Amino acid sequence: MRTPVKAALIAIAVAVVLLIVAIVWAITQRADEPDPDAGQRQPTVRTDSHVLDEGGPGAVTVVEFLDFECEACGAFYPIVEELRDTYDGDIRYVARYFPLPGHVNSTQAALAAEAAAQQGRFEDMYHHLFATQANWGEQPEETPEVFRAFAQELGLDLAAYDEAVADPATLARVEQDKRDGERLGVTSTPTFFVDGEMLELTAWGDLEDAIAKAVAD
Repeated sequence: MRTPVKAALIAIAVAVVLLIVAIVWAITQRADEPDPDAGQRQPTVRTDSHVLDEGGPGAVTVVEFLDFECEACGAFYPIVEELRDTYDGDIRYVARYFPLPGHVNSTQAALAAEAAAQQGRFEDMYHHLFATQANWGEQPEETPEVFRAFAQELGLDLAAYDEAVADPATLARVEQDKRDGERLGVTSTPTFFVDGEMLELTAWGDLEDAIAKAVAD
């Protein structure tokens, strides 16, 4: 092989190797860029989260990621209400949205709750949605008119309600809760956190046991 040809091939081989090295270095650098969420304990509560019970000083924080259309959430609803009464003053109870894609009306229900929250009536809508879940859940398509009727029954300002439901910021608020839940490892509803620790529920009494233990500590 002629020397100039050999030199050219060597130069090409060196260039290819350098290119590969450069690509690997770039990928490594990109992977090493700091993740703002990495290594940090994700908070379970935001400053705008809906707190149903404030509790007293040193209260245990209980957070529920819920889907208003979820039958399991509906089944836990009376249990939650009983626990809120039993541990009144000892727990800070926080409700957060986690609408599941398999529930057609779950996002509409969350929008209704958030629109009510903008009028200071979140808890009223929260109770009403669970009390009526069997009437509007498991529908083949969204029924926003049903939730608007709930707003009317609760005496909300309907013009303000309509504006809130149509406002992209209201949906963004719901979706923020969902993203936070996903970062925390939430995959189903209801999912409960007690003082930042996710509970693995295997029996109906597990939630109360966890709360009782946290309150006693």
